[in-house]
Amino acid sequence: MITISDLAIQFGKRVLYKDVNMKFTNGNIYGVIGANGAGKSTLLKAISGELEPAKGTISLGPGERLSVLSQDHFKYDQCTVLNTVLMGHSVLWNIMQEKDAIYAKEDFTDEDGIRAAELEEKFAEMDGWNAESDAAILLSGLGIKENLHDKLMGELSGKEKVRVMLAQALYGNPDNLLLDEPTNDLDLETVAWLEDYLANFEHTVLVVSHDRHFLDAVSTHTIDIDYGKVSMFAGNYSFWYESSQLALKQMQNQKAKAEEKKKELEEFIRRFSANAAKSKQTTSRKKMLEKLNVAEIQPSTRKYPGIIFQMEREPGNQILEVEGLTAIEEDGTVLFKDLSFTVEKGQKVVFLSRNPRAMTALFEIINGNREPQAGTYNWGVTITTAYLPLDNTEFFQSNLNLVEWLAQFGEGNDVFFKGYLGRMLFSGEEVLKKVNVLSGGEKMRCMIARMQLKNANCLILDTPTNHLDLESIQAFNNNLKLFKGNVLFASHDHEFIQTVANRIIELGPNGSIDKLMEYDEYIESPAIKELKEQIYA
Repeated sequence: MITISDLAIQFGKRVLYKDVNMKFTNGNIYGVIGANGAGKSTLLKAISGELEPAKGTISLGPGERLSVLSQDHFKYDQCTVLNTVLMGHSVLWNIMQEKDAIYAKEDFTDEDGIRAAELEEKFAEMDGWNAESDAAILLSGLGIKENLHDKLMGELSGKEKVRVMLAQALYGNPDNLLLDEPTNDLDLETVAWLEDYLANFEHTVLVVSHDRHFLDAVSTHTIDIDYGKVSMFAGNYSFWYESSQLALKQMQNQKAKAEEKKKELEEFIRRFSANAAKSKQTTSRKKMLEKLNVAEIQPSTRKYPGIIFQMEREPGNQILEVEGLTAIEEDGTVLFKDLSFTVEKGQKVVFLSRNPRAMTALFEIINGNREPQAGTYNWGVTITTAYLPLDNTEFFQSNLNLVEWLAQFGEGNDVFFKGYLGRMLFSGEEVLKKVNVLSGGEKMRCMIARMQLKNANCLILDTPTNHLDLESIQAFNNNLKLFKGNVLFASHDHEFIQTVANRIIELGPNGSIDKLMEYDEYIESPAIKELKEQIYA
């Protein structure tokens, strides 16, 4: 349990929020949302003690332990992977270290014997004899194989380190858990594992994430940072989003009678309550919406970018034919081989692989940026493409301002290009900012504006939600669902895949899987699981 009393966070004259009073209780998972810069991560830092608030107090339940997902991926480089996880339970780790130091003494005294006995008793009470096996199980669940457990953290890749740090945070069943972007750099299978783990976690969790499906799967409550306030709502992200949109519509329709508004809201809540009972997390046992007051629902102040893809021409029947494509990395890693498929009109295809380099290689090949080791591809004569690459670094190595930069990719005057930038939430003097100083999210919004200029009938998107905030992801997702052309994409966003894709192609070093089916059905199918074992064998 975490209790916040009269909390205020302030940087100089800028007040993020004040008068925050709330209690986070056992058995509940609180998804923390808010626009970029609203103070989501800051709230977690204040709770962890990393940041001193301007005012107020934060307390845990008596004797409770707090665990935090560390963002410092170099701190443990000289430690083994297994020990790094064990350090997540500092009390148990300190007992283990002191116990080992005593037993290593050459001049073992009676006092040492007494102290060792005390430590052994505490060690047993904390289930210390199973500590290493418990840590190993966590690591394996997160995709860190046993042959890596005794390696130094410094020998691991960045993505492997992320998983070890997550195991460290989860280790020892902490009473309170703070997770800031826990799904970053996790593949879809590992995210699903984490969803299941948290669904059975009986303590208190606060999580910041841009992954909407993850928030929906695990959250019983939503903490919304908006209006300079921190507010708590029963329900997950989708409930918050749709209720805020409904409130906005009602606010715009001032003629609606108060009684009609209340009836509409109550019906909305009933519908979501029914859906909650069917969720993976069995949120019905949490009774997540029981205490919701319709008066609490209000429109958000968030701004959503205007992501609108339009086709200049209707595509013909021939979209893309791929025959016998093979891609092999310089180190000899086979990404995919003898890949053949034909994209039909209206299809929106998601490409999956346990090795994300496979999708990037495929997209680079069909965009003419990389030569395959074998095979051919052929675009239909009516097809125009717009490509969003995974790495956009080369596009922003100049001193051009945003208007000048966008003008490279289309014809028109400054007003025309400012209009496209305005859709992507660049306004006023922001459009004169130099592109080489943009953040990752700003660069991604510029790349989306560039794509919109093309009016293409086939969109190729390599992990399009990278660096985007929830508002941009939601707007992007909403438009792709309506887009009449073809979409070829890769993504780690479950909701994005489930709501956009109508075809799935999974790439492995020993073959591929090609199915016309929904993503949820795909990942739950025993037959598909057997096929995966074959293509990755």
